[in-house]
Amino acid sequence: MHGQKAYLCPIRYVICTMNMIGLRMKRFLYSVIAVMVASSVSASRVETCSVDSRLLGTAVWYNVYLPDGYDGSVCYPVAYLLHGLTDTYTAWVERGDMQRIADEAISSGRARPMVIVMPNAGGPVVSETWNGYFNMPGWPYHDFFFQELLPEVEKRYNCGGAKERRAIMGLSMGGGGSVVYAQRHTDMFCACYAMSAWLTDDGNAVRQGKNPDKVTLLKAAVTENSALGFVETADETRLDSLRRVRWFVDCGDDDFLFDQSVRLHQLMRVRRIPGELRIRNGGHTWTYWQEALRMALPFAFPG
Repeated sequence: MHGQKAYLCPIRYVICTMNMIGLRMKRFLYSVIAVMVASSVSASRVETCSVDSRLLGTAVWYNVYLPDGYDGSVCYPVAYLLHGLTDTYTAWVERGDMQRIADEAISSGRARPMVIVMPNAGGPVVSETWNGYFNMPGWPYHDFFFQELLPEVEKRYNCGGAKERRAIMGLSMGGGGSVVYAQRHTDMFCACYAMSAWLTDDGNAVRQGKNPDKVTLLKAAVTENSALGFVETADETRLDSLRRVRWFVDCGDDDFLFDQSVRLHQLMRVRRIPGELRIRNGGHTWTYWQEALRMALPFAFPG
């Protein structure tokens, strides 16, 4: 309430002042008021935190989007939003325009207010930095995500806590990670939205560089955790569990991973797993993923 009074009083003063000045200045002051009002509409925020991981032997940073009105007293649905290879936990905020897109989706009523968690799983120098969402020798990230990150985040921010309040999504490496996580933990996620997903390794997705050790392990882990192979070899019990997740595969027609997305959808159709497929104009770019996010948030938690 005190903040509201402090906000209204300057506007009254400005309006009164308008009666004594010229038209040009009035127009300027109206624009100032518009900015003041617009800035008061959304009070979402992004916080940066870390988890001290015993499994990884290091602190893992993450950004978390908190919607307008969040105060920790109500349990919100949560979407885990994964970044791609060579990026970090900051990418979706700095390059993906995530906060504005989430604000618009929520304020328009297309998506429910939600917490969005963006964990770190890599870095730009792939031959020297661990990258990836899967367990590898020296980098048990899959175990870290489910045993350390997810429980700590959902306790700290009072979100998720059940399958129907938890979704996962991501782009490229994170798109593949989101599919694999949802496939192997169907009891934990209600929805998965995969953008330009790296679903298996065909030998072309990553250049190894001078020191191939970490890249070799990553490529082997992607192959070992192939989302395509998981569907191909699924028995009826596994297929039944996959049908209890809502799936959305989204890839540009100029994307070098296009065939993998189409193949996943084809396999799911053959195995009678319902899912959405969108092929839009575009490539492996942030412009494409920003548009994908506009669809992903309402898909995960429709308003």
